[in-house]
Amino acid sequence: MLLGFMGTGKSVTARLLAQRLGRELVDMDDVIAQRAGKAITAIFAQDGEPHFRRLERALVQELSARRRLVIAAGGGVVLDPDNLRDFQHSGLVVCLTAAPAVILRRVAAATHRPLLEGGDKEQKLLALLAARQPLYDSIPHRLDTSDLAPEAVADRILALAAGELDRGPEPTAR
Repeated sequence: MLLGFMGTGKSVTARLLAQRLGRELVDMDDVIAQRAGKAITAIFAQDGEPHFRRLERALVQELSARRRLVIAAGGGVVLDPDNLRDFQHSGLVVCLTAAPAVILRRVAAATHRPLLEGGDKEQKLLALLAARQPLYDSIPHRLDTSDLAPEAVADRILALAAGELDRGPEPTAR
């Protein structure tokens, strides 16, 4: 499960991981848009962010009950602590990060980022990132993608996953 702020490389990296692992790829934003019959920007504009977050929460519950998936979550999935809890119980969760200047460069031309629409994109991005940073920082496995090619990010995640498997399950308290 990959999460992190927009522009950190979740979708690209998830595609590479799914190919390498021979697992199903689920890009949550794509699934939500497909099920809603409209783009994420249209969901935000017509139905509002709270409606989108309800759709997102329902999808998290559905996906966390499945196994052997590679999931690219939307950047705001961390806003609901239940989302993190559910995903952490169902598999490895890695938070991708990047320097604000790198994120801005990656999303500068994007037209599908509803939370950056209208006004100063850089100021909106910095404010949103600052508000979410403590949530991202609470995730144990974080990987800075600022200076890494997607293939290198995937390599590091695979190494991390192998280490997690080598450790075995955590002992349970009795």
